[in-house]
Amino acid sequence: MAFAHATTAAALFIILLASSSSAAPPADPLFRCYDSIVNFGDSLSDTGNDLVPGLHTGECLAGNPPNGQAYFHHPTGRFSDGRIIIDFIAQSLGLPLLKPYFPEGNAEAAQRCREFSTGVNFAVSGASALSYDFYVSIGYANPYTTISLGTQVEWFRGFLAGFPDGGRKYAERSLVVVGSVGGNDYNHLLLHGWTLEQMQLLVPKVTSYIASVVQELIELGAVTFLVPGNVPFGCFPDYLTIFEQSSTSNDYDPQIGCLSWLNELSGLHNDLLQKELQKVRELNPHANIMYADFYNAAMGMYRSPKQFGFGNQILRSCCGIGGRYNYNESARCGTPEATCCDVPSEYISWDGIHFTEAANRLISKALLQGRYTDPPFSTICLNSTSNPRGAIADN
Repeated sequence: MAFAHATTAAALFIILLASSSSAAPPADPLFRCYDSIVNFGDSLSDTGNDLVPGLHTGECLAGNPPNGQAYFHHPTGRFSDGRIIIDFIAQSLGLPLLKPYFPEGNAEAAQRCREFSTGVNFAVSGASALSYDFYVSIGYANPYTTISLGTQVEWFRGFLAGFPDGGRKYAERSLVVVGSVGGNDYNHLLLHGWTLEQMQLLVPKVTSYIASVVQELIELGAVTFLVPGNVPFGCFPDYLTIFEQSSTSNDYDPQIGCLSWLNELSGLHNDLLQKELQKVRELNPHANIMYADFYNAAMGMYRSPKQFGFGNQILRSCCGIGGRYNYNESARCGTPEATCCDVPSEYISWDGIHFTEAANRLISKALLQGRYTDPPFSTICLNSTSNPRGAIADN
């Protein structure tokens, strides 16, 4: 990205941080279980770190219109026309939207603790689960960011150090969301030419690392987790476009039109992640570890789009340009060439890679009120021993 663009992004980041990320919680939240939310992840849950110069390489597309048009009415660093899943989770818990956190861009420790008393978001667009150095060692460097899940955990350690008790009460009273993360470990390598067989060999390493991070966070005092699996990437317009020329009819789901082999890769990740999380549960019976089934929560929309209010363009992106799936890597949403559909709420995909606000709302509802977390979110929430709100700010 050009230096002038980076400078603009920095200024925009500061403005948006003050104006939109701290939006007030709803007057009548669905649940009141936790004092705060701690989030780690990639662009599916990034609420503004994408706009910080140095964290992300390339154009800051999430800082350009029409991103943010549906809810915030201007770009906020979210890859969507409005709110994303972590926003809906926060509002359902009666908490403000999570502010993005970047250590070098925040105030001294005591002020930081107050500023992020109800939630903190470490997610960075393009982040992988495994470290940047690992991918360099195997001959591939992440082209979007050097930030990984491990980097975000180190930021969290530094953040907790600002509390008098080392942040254990903050961690204990928070809902800790670890992901969605891991998708970029596969996404970037697929685009780099890795085969499906090579990807399958990587999955155990990715899922075991995510589980090890949950264990690390437990040791820091966290007790309640929401750990999402991967989404059905085979239904995303970017991959449908990229593999369109090299695919045969046998590669597609005959009912929906998604790439079956790519969805099977997501399924393998999700199966192994659940097994790894069960190991962590057995080691920590006091912890509440919920697996969030992003995959099937999303697949319900693809299988029955009319039931959920979507139109007949479920595999096309709302914002983009050209081709069967309205996606072009060289003219993505946020570039001058891209155009936006008239009614984003009729689309599942916003920009070919991320969901519309309408889809994010339905996925979050399926998680919080439906059967797509294991154990059910409502059960864990009702049994929560979280202390009354306001105690965090007094620490």
